[in-house]
Amino acid sequence: MMLHISSAFDSGNIVVKDMSDPRDIRLNIRKDTKSDFYQWFYFRITGAKGQACRMVIENAKGAAFVGGWDGYKAVASYDRDDWFRIPTTRYENGQLIIEVTPEQDSLYIAYFAPYSMERHADLIAECVQQEGVSLNVIGHSIEGQSLDCLIVGEGPKPIWVIARQHPGESMAEWWMEGFLSRLLDTDDDVAMSLRKAATFYVVPNMNPDGSCRGNLRTNVNGANLNREWGVATLENSPEVLHTIAAMDKAKPVLCLDVHGDESLPYNFIAGAEGIPGYTEKQAKDLADFLSAYKKASPDFQTKHGYATTAPGKANLTMCTNFTAHRYDCLAMTLEMPFKDNADYPDESVGWSPDRAAQLGFDALNAIRDVVEQL
Repeated sequence: MMLHISSAFDSGNIVVKDMSDPRDIRLNIRKDTKSDFYQWFYFRITGAKGQACRMVIENAKGAAFVGGWDGYKAVASYDRDDWFRIPTTRYENGQLIIEVTPEQDSLYIAYFAPYSMERHADLIAECVQQEGVSLNVIGHSIEGQSLDCLIVGEGPKPIWVIARQHPGESMAEWWMEGFLSRLLDTDDDVAMSLRKAATFYVVPNMNPDGSCRGNLRTNVNGANLNREWGVATLENSPEVLHTIAAMDKAKPVLCLDVHGDESLPYNFIAGAEGIPGYTEKQAKDLADFLSAYKKASPDFQTKHGYATTAPGKANLTMCTNFTAHRYDCLAMTLEMPFKDNADYPDESVGWSPDRAAQLGFDALNAIRDVVEQL
């Protein structure tokens, strides 16, 4: 059987340079559409059952976050459901080397467990079948895909939760699965109390075009959506423009923007401390939320994270800073690892879809603990 490598599917990304020798397969990661960003990869190798394969991603040294390769292990799956780490992944001499002997005729390999647009469609379809859930298409992407916003609850306080501004950060939508599964559970007392106190506006995927294309960070125009807040145009970044318009109609008291971080092996939150006019109330709300999330989830911590931006120096084109400043609300960016949680490592799966979903599930406890003060 002939060896073959393909990425011609939803979220796929790889460029095959040479696959004539299974022990020296040469690959490149394709750049994001109209952009120089790249790091996300996702491909399938077939016809290599029982063969020792050595795959070399030659352009790894030019990736967006080179520090992301240190200590990194690629993920693999035979059924695209159960993903495991490939322990013989290493970064050396500017190249990412993946060594594996497939046990079946078909093996998928990726930067992190992918979250396809088909699964997104299934998630939305399942959610709108549940009691008290409505769907609002708040706009469309450049390629015409719907920006799905699930609306849950009947309380007076608008809470916005968005994910995947950066499409390669697929753990963000796995987080959404856990978050939504609990929020929509009518037998869950925490969820039901929140639905009485607040109305949730949930956008599980802000960048459907980039997700389909296998981009790491941008939409199909090469726009980094988390640098488009307040400057978005219909031509370049309609995804952000439409979301702001919807937020203006339901001004958030809390905005949580869910992401993944390539380099840091921890779950953490970045706040909006650097915005002009950052208030004591915003600072207290942030501190209380961090404390509540840490109590709710052993996977969440506050020791490691980004440096706090100096007062007045925040980049207001980023969602968290923009929303905190525009709506005087509690706004936060949640970051999850591509690697593992160094505090509670799991060598077989690392940070995984199930663990991300659990972190999303646990977020409701933290929101419950602060909702009354928002």
